[in-house]
Amino acid sequence: MFGRDPWGGPLEISNADSATDDDRSRDLDRAALMRQLDETQQSWLLAGPGDQAGKKKKKYVDLGCVVLDRKIFMWTVGTILGLGVFIGFIMMIVKLVPHKRPPPPPPDQYTQALHKALMFFNAQRSGPLPKHNGVSWRGNSCMKDGLSDSTVRRSLVGGFYDAGDAIKFNYPMAWSMTMLSWSVIEYKAKYEAIGELDHIKELIKWGTDYILKTFNSSADTIDRIVAQVGLGDTSKGSSQPNDHYCWMRPEDIDYKRPVTECHSCSDLASEMAAALAAASIVFKDSKTYSDKLVKGAKALYKFGRLQRGRYSPNGSDQAIFYNSTSYWDEFVWGGAWMYFATGNNSYLTIATAPGMAKHAGAYWFGSPNYGVFTWDDKLPGAQVLLSRLRLFLSPGYPYEEILRTFHNQTDNVMCSYLPLFNSFNFTKGWINTTQPWRASTTSVCCQRSFPCFFI
Repeated sequence: MFGRDPWGGPLEISNADSATDDDRSRDLDRAALMRQLDETQQSWLLAGPGDQAGKKKKKYVDLGCVVLDRKIFMWTVGTILGLGVFIGFIMMIVKLVPHKRPPPPPPDQYTQALHKALMFFNAQRSGPLPKHNGVSWRGNSCMKDGLSDSTVRRSLVGGFYDAGDAIKFNYPMAWSMTMLSWSVIEYKAKYEAIGELDHIKELIKWGTDYILKTFNSSADTIDRIVAQVGLGDTSKGSSQPNDHYCWMRPEDIDYKRPVTECHSCSDLASEMAAALAAASIVFKDSKTYSDKLVKGAKALYKFGRLQRGRYSPNGSDQAIFYNSTSYWDEFVWGGAWMYFATGNNSYLTIATAPGMAKHAGAYWFGSPNYGVFTWDDKLPGAQVLLSRLRLFLSPGYPYEEILRTFHNQTDNVMCSYLPLFNSFNFTKGWINTTQPWRASTTSVCCQRSFPCFFI
C-alpha cells in the first residue's frame, strides 16, 4: 500500500514524487486494460456465430461533426429521399396536366370609342381625300369652294363639314382643332400606344391647313377672315339651292356655295388663333410649319383684339346655327394658348386680367350653364389650362391671385359634375344634356373622344 500525507503535501513540485506518481498511473492503466481484454475474450467464447457477425456492424455513424445512431440516420435519409420523390411527382403532375385558363379580357371600350371618334373626322373631310382615308363611300367634294365666289376668288378647299350637311362653320371647326391638339399635347404617349398618333396629327393638319386659307396668313395685320362656306337658312322661302334646301352627298353638289366673311369678329378670330397656337405645339418638331402656325395665330389674335365684335350678327346664317354669345371667354382662352405657344407674358397678362375674367362670366355662379364647356363657352377650358399653369410652373405675382381663383372655380366645377351633386342632367352614357343643340356633330365627336383619356 502507498502511504498518503493527510495534508496533501507541499505546493512545490518534487521530481521524486512525480516519478512515483507516473509509475503508479501506468500500473493502474495496465490493470484496467487487462480486465477489458478478459471481458472481450469471454464474450467471444460465450456468443454464438450469429452474434459475432452482428457485432461486426457498427451501431453508430460518425459524420465528423456529429455521431448519430445508425437507425436514426437511415430513417432520416430515407424520409428525405421519399419527400423529394413525392414533391417531384406532384410538380410533374402540375406541369403536365392541362389547366383551364380564363379568357383574355375584352378590348378597352374607351380605345374603341376613340378609334371611332377619329374615324368620324375622316368621314367629315372636305376637298380632295387621301387614298388612305378609310371611308369607302366618301370621295372628293366641293373642289371649287371659294373660287366660285366673286368676292373672294381664292381656294377654300379643305376643312371639315359640320354635320350631316356640307356647310363649313369655321367657329365650331376651329374649336374642334384646338381640342384635338390639346388632347395630343397631354396624351401623346397614349395616342402612340394605340397606334393613332399619326392619324390624329394628320387630322389636325387637315384642319389647320384649311384655317390658314381663310385669312391672309402671310401678313402680320389682317382686316377680314372667312367665317363660313355654304348656307343653310331656308326660312326666307328662297328656292336657291343650299345645303339645307337640298340634302345630298357632298360629292354631288354642283351649285355655287357662297362665302361669308367678317370684319369684326373677336370670338371667331380668337378661337382660330387658339387652334393654330395649340397646333403649333403639336408640330413643334416641324419648325417651319410650327412657326407658320404661330405667325398666323398672332395675326388672328391681334385682329380679334382690335376689331371688337361677335361673328354672328342677328339674322345671319351663323346666328341661326352657331350663335356666339360673347367674345370675352375667347380672349381668355386664346390668350392662354398664345402664351403656351410663344412664352410671351403679354398674352398671359390679357388672359389673367381680373376684368377679363369678370366679363367672361367667371363669377356667374347662378347661371344654369356655368361650368359647361362648349364651342360657345371656352371659359371652363381656359380655367383648366391656367390652373395647370399654376400647378406646374406657379408663375407667382402678378398672376397668382386670378390663377388661384380659376383653380378654385375649376375644383368646384369638377365636383358639380359628380352624380352626388345632381348639378347636370346626364344620359346613361354620361352625355351632358344641358344644351342639346349647342354642339355640332363634329365638335361632339371631338368632345367625346377627349374624356377617353381620363379613365
